[in-house]
Amino acid sequence: MSKHYLQSKVKSTGTAYLFLFLLGAHYAYLGKWGIQLLYWFTLGGFGIWTLIDLFTMSGKVNNFNAEIFRQIEVIEKKENDDQHAKNIAMIAAANGNKK
Repeated sequence: MSKHYLQSKVKSTGTAYLFLFLLGAHYAYLGKWGIQLLYWFTLGGFGIWTLIDLFTMSGKVNNFNAEIFRQIEVIEKKENDDQHAKNIAMIAAANGNKK
């Protein structure tokens, strides 16, 4: 996966709240379709689940984004390691030409 693709998958807390208030589709926004269907079939847990989600939405979005940021960090570390190896090879080649 590319870093740019992963960055496009980062979710917004504001958008999640918008989905909650307009369609009750905030779990679908986070890619959790099984929970979303259960949410719809139970009418938001008869309102209790909806009330809980009002206070926990930012945590749900942050948890979703944390995994994406972890994957981006892994990609950036690999890119930095590759660039470092290229720089070392270029320095070694330049030093080899001077001898």
